[in-house]
This record gives sequence, structure tokens and C-alpha cells, in this order.
Amino acid sequence: MQEEQEDTMTTRANPRTETAPMAVIERLVELACLAPSVHNTQPWRWEYDGRAITLRADPDRRLVTSDPRGRNLTISCGAALHHLRFAAQALGWEPVVEHLPPGDETVLARVFVARTAHHPPLPADIELMRARCTDRRRFTAWPVPEDQLAALCRIATAWTVDAVAVTDNADRFRLELLANQALTALEIDPERLEEQESWIDRPGDEGIPSDLLPDHPDPLHPRGRFRLGVLEDTRLVIHSGDRVIALGAGSDDVGSWLRVGEALSALWLEATRAGMSVVPMTQPIEVESTRREIGRTLLAGAFEPLLLVRVGWQVIGRRALPRTARRPLDEVLSR
Repeated sequence: MQEEQEDTMTTRANPRTETAPMAVIERLVELACLAPSVHNTQPWRWEYDGRAITLRADPDRRLVTSDPRGRNLTISCGAALHHLRFAAQALGWEPVVEHLPPGDETVLARVFVARTAHHPPLPADIELMRARCTDRRRFTAWPVPEDQLAALCRIATAWTVDAVAVTDNADRFRLELLANQALTALEIDPERLEEQESWIDRPGDEGIPSDLLPDHPDPLHPRGRFRLGVLEDTRLVIHSGDRVIALGAGSDDVGSWLRVGEALSALWLEATRAGMSVVPMTQPIEVESTRREIGRTLLAGAFEPLLLVRVGWQVIGRRALPRTARRPLDEVLSR
């Protein structure tokens, strides 16, 4: 934290510093809001006071039943924070991020956007942010090679989190059982189901359209998390070609959740660049008993599991999915 504050002070004090104009700030926030969020709740609020962009979580968008502590909400905000930093660098700016600054516990981060030299923009990175999406359709049976999984884990750990790829067949089978146990627990909780349903086909610029959800008419067919949609079925939570990466930290707290969100965004963008598809799995983490079992049996207590992500390849030539909507800038940014 002290190092972050010193970097921030240096950036502001340098007489050669060019501060980003309002048009750049607005574009950065717009791009940051392309970040993934649980059920596309977009639970972030941004403020700009002429000095820094402040990020807060929007408590009215927390899933009270399935996310009582706000873990998924904060992870979503962390992903948006990384998206903003990534966008700033892609546009040639030098963002400085202050995580959990003291004095106001509602503030997740402050971002100072300036530059001391002109850097060429990276339009391919902006397009990468627009290309990233959550595609729940079943991956191919061709698994992601272990060296590429290891590279994704290294990208994640650069954000001061733990990341482990579950590659052992016995561990994968055990994780599949635990994930399906979590789904069973969620399916018999009417309050969770009602809350989840409230974010499907929601009017406006939020939630998940049903045409982005899987469909299968067979009532005996293995189920997924959401009700039926119009895509081909994704069958089980984890398939033979899927690979899973566990993200976590030494503690289960706000700071760790925020960093896991940043790591998720970084991992996801680079996976997209490499042609891979990523789908977060929050269900096994939402059920505390399965979360503890994952930490105990699969991670040997090395760290607290905070998020699982499935990684794989989509079928070549498969039609592109429409992007989920985003709220207007005026709803998420206060100037």
C-alpha cells in the first residue's frame, strides 16, 4: 500500500505529467464496463473528481442470497478495475492504481490516469476487450495443453493471487462431483433460484438474455446452472475437454476478492487473445461446504479457493454470440 501511495504521489508531482482529459476518462470507464460480472449485474460505480477515478461496489446489485458477503460482487469490480487499467495502457496512458485506500471503506480503488511521455496506442488490445465474452456452449474435446494452462496461471499470479490448474484425472473427477453437489444444493434453494431467475431476460441493459443460455429438451439429461435457453446444451458442469483453474489467496477477504477479479480479467483477456474460451464457475464456491472441500482435498490447504474458471476451445466456425448489454455511462459514472 505504501509503495502504491508513493507511486501515486510521484505521478501527481511530476511537472511533466499530462493528466487525462474528461473525454479519455469517459472512454476508459466505458471500456472498463465491458468487464464480466456475475449474472451481468454490473455492480460497479465510478466517480471522477478531476484527480482520480474512484471505484466503489454498488450494494444494490449484490445477489443477497447467493453472495451474502459480496465475494462475487467484489470479484466483478476487480475485473472492471483491471479492464480500466488495461484500457488506459492500450490508449497510451500510465495508470496508477491505489487499492483499498484508507479513510473510506466503501472505496475499492482509486486510479490516477496521466502520462509523462507519449505512448503509441494499441488498438488490438481495445478490440480484444470487445471480443471477450462468456460463451457457455460446450467446449471441444481437445484439451488446452498444460504449458498454456501454466502460462495462464502465471498471468494470474502476477496479480498477487494463487492459481492452480487442475490437471490430474482423479482431481478432475473429484472436482466434477463437488461441482454437481453444489448445483444440487442450489437447485433445492428456492430463494437462490428466484434470485437467479430475476436476472434472466431482465428488461434494460443488464442481466443475461435467455438466448445466451443452454437448452436441452430431455428431462433426464444432466443439468446446468441456469434454466433452459436456446443454445445447445452444455451438459455437465465440467466436460472431458474442459480444463479448470482455481484462483484464490491466503485469505477470504475484500482485498483478496478484488485481486482475484483483476487476475480473472488478465487471464481471460490473454486466453481470448490465444483463441481460448473462459467460463467462470462460481457455484462450487458459493456453497461453503464444497468450497471448503475443494480447498482441503484439491488444493491441500495451500490457499483459499475464491473462484474456478473453465478453459477450453470453442468449435471452429460456430456462430458468434451477441454481446450482453451494458448500462449507459451516465448510470455508472458520476462526474
